[in-house]
Amino acid sequence: MSKLNLALLGGEAVRVKAFPNRVSMGIEEKTAALRVLDSDVLSGFIGAPGCFFNGGQEVQSFEKVWADKYQFKHAISTNSWTTGLQACFGAVGLSPGDEVICPPYTMSASATAALFYGGIPIFADVDPVRFTIDPKEIEKKITSRTRVIVVVHLFGYSADMDKIVAIAKKYKLKIIEDAAQAPGVFYKGRPVGAIGDIGGFSLNFHKHIHSGEGGLIVTNNSDLSLRTQLIRNHGENVVSEYGVEDLTNLIGSNYRLTELQAAIASEQFKKLETILEHRMHLAKKLDKRIASLPGLTIQTLEKDCTHAYYMYPIKYDKSILKVSRATFTRAVTAELPAAKYWDTTPLAEGYVKPLYLTELYQKKIAIGRDGFPFNQNPGVNYSYELGDCPVVERLYQEELLISPLIREGLNESDIDDFANAIEKVVENIDELIDYDQKNKTNSVYDPIKAINKNVN
Repeated sequence: MSKLNLALLGGEAVRVKAFPNRVSMGIEEKTAALRVLDSDVLSGFIGAPGCFFNGGQEVQSFEKVWADKYQFKHAISTNSWTTGLQACFGAVGLSPGDEVICPPYTMSASATAALFYGGIPIFADVDPVRFTIDPKEIEKKITSRTRVIVVVHLFGYSADMDKIVAIAKKYKLKIIEDAAQAPGVFYKGRPVGAIGDIGGFSLNFHKHIHSGEGGLIVTNNSDLSLRTQLIRNHGENVVSEYGVEDLTNLIGSNYRLTELQAAIASEQFKKLETILEHRMHLAKKLDKRIASLPGLTIQTLEKDCTHAYYMYPIKYDKSILKVSRATFTRAVTAELPAAKYWDTTPLAEGYVKPLYLTELYQKKIAIGRDGFPFNQNPGVNYSYELGDCPVVERLYQEELLISPLIREGLNESDIDDFANAIEKVVENIDELIDYDQKNKTNSVYDPIKAINKNVN
């Protein structure tokens, strides 16, 4: 019997040396943090009228530098992008029973943030190339109850904003842009985030730049800017001082970023362009290595559109490679060192489960016990069924592969090893056919479980 080549079947692996962990904090962030600690002012906010209503020096400086860089009229920091999204929904005047059209292929908060104001998520399928919400599918979902379109710039690539903006104008709808994975990204020369009415970015620890947790809302609309500031910081206490007559959704909360977080985020922001350039460079390197391999399709970019490569997406075609995506993923992973952290995982399958198939939407229980807000429109049965968004379901179950290895801390040699592993598996795919038949599974390979096993 001839010796098998693939590591999954006993052959020699392409690489055994661990991929380097991402290191994002440097001397600049440490110096900034110490400066704030020495000042003894860890938060500059006071939930009352006056000069501290919008935070201290570090918060306001961070907001200004981001707004100035990308020519947004307003930037409003928050303690997470989830609360930032909640503030956006509140600011646009969402009310119980209003319908919000969302992509189902995104982090859950892109939709659940609407629930806090009684908004009802309606899911529209995604474009099979961009992986972002499909304008044609948006228009199919619009009813007299629709108020907002949520656009998610998934994996760092922009949605087709010209078409989406045209639809919003036609039906007089608001657009909220979730650009959590796409800071510094341009769509046809325009920075994403405020091409629609309002949007923003995440400063969570695994994003391009971060302050551990945090978010940043951006908008070119002064009224929406003020309303998010009020929602961020107990706005009910100051509405008269700000001359606000429409009190809709202005019961505020504490969504405030600290001075410590803002100081760190400011230093991180200085690195954003360099980070994006490095990720693009590595992505182009990987593009060249795997673009011609059978059964794998890389993402092509529209002219004048950039990509942040929060993740590097690849479409997998089982009809060509003859084995399941799960088997292919396991084979590539076996050629490379075991991951102990998410950002050293070579490949993952499917991204997230389509949101409408999760328990929240299947049982329609969100706020309270009685089905709020799904019960707010008498006679309307909100049904979330398998088959609602076939493109998303194919991507999740069969087609999409993603990798976080396109990032700072890695170099061309690391990408070559990754590409060598993919190439090796493709070239020896026949070795996997028997294995695939014996290890059939309908479940999506979960790298987090593998990481937990490696760590423990």
